[in-house]
Amino acid sequence: MDPQSIRVGWVGTGVMGASMAGHLLAAGHPLTIHTRSRSKAVALEEQGAVWADSPANVARESDITFAIVGYPSDVRQVFLGADGIVAGANSGSTVVDMTTSEPSLAVEIATAASAKSVGAIDAPVSGGDVGAKNATLSIMIGGADDDVAAVWPLFEIMGRTLVHMGGPGAGQHTKMVNQILIATGMIGVSEALLYAQQAGLDLDRAVEAVSGGAAGSWSLSNYGPRMLEGDFAPGFFVDHFVKDMSIALKESASMELSVPGLALAHQLYVALQAQGGGKQGTQALLLALARLSDVSWSREG
Repeated sequence: MDPQSIRVGWVGTGVMGASMAGHLLAAGHPLTIHTRSRSKAVALEEQGAVWADSPANVARESDITFAIVGYPSDVRQVFLGADGIVAGANSGSTVVDMTTSEPSLAVEIATAASAKSVGAIDAPVSGGDVGAKNATLSIMIGGADDDVAAVWPLFEIMGRTLVHMGGPGAGQHTKMVNQILIATGMIGVSEALLYAQQAGLDLDRAVEAVSGGAAGSWSLSNYGPRMLEGDFAPGFFVDHFVKDMSIALKESASMELSVPGLALAHQLYVALQAQGGGKQGTQALLLALARLSDVSWSREG
């Protein structure tokens, strides 16, 4: 089969989904789309994507159907609802959840899909809006070997680091590892920049001085410049990150694993939500920490 003859479905065209689906469309794949707010799909429709009025109808027109939505409750509705992807999926097709969600839900989706002879993959991503736009995402993949092999060429269009971690749910567990690393790392980036400001350092030069050594990190390199510019627009929403950390805490508790660093980061981000920052990007943690010390971030706004 010509790879470009694979019919692709996509549900969820938000901050990341629109770019990811756009790469598949640009690669020549026929694309059927649905999203909660159709206005967010206009650009893709203008590029040739076809609108469907439900996730089920997207799946009916597709060989491989992807979704990236907000919360586990959204995933459950989009995949397992009466008008969901699994209900509409054709025998022999594959469905792929790229949302960061619960490992147990990924297993549940795979079980429901298998009953219809449909493959199911959980493939959460890391890299934010920049990774989505540049097709450089890290994709953490759970699912059966044959299903993953069938979708692999499409993953290669969207991402740079692709790792098949195991069966259903393994991708989601791996994303929890990713989010635990980011959560505590963002505390360090935020505290360091506030320290540099209060010490009277040139912030740009301070970041330049430390980013190439042992203190360097993806968050410092990618979110640091936004913080320095006072840009707290979402590449990834605080609300969604709190959701991810809540899943990681729940999974850790089920394994009787103590994760105090994650718990602290979760509480600091909950404080940011309480301060009205839920729709900001995760780099806005700096603002919550500034308020704890009753200082202002000089470059805010």
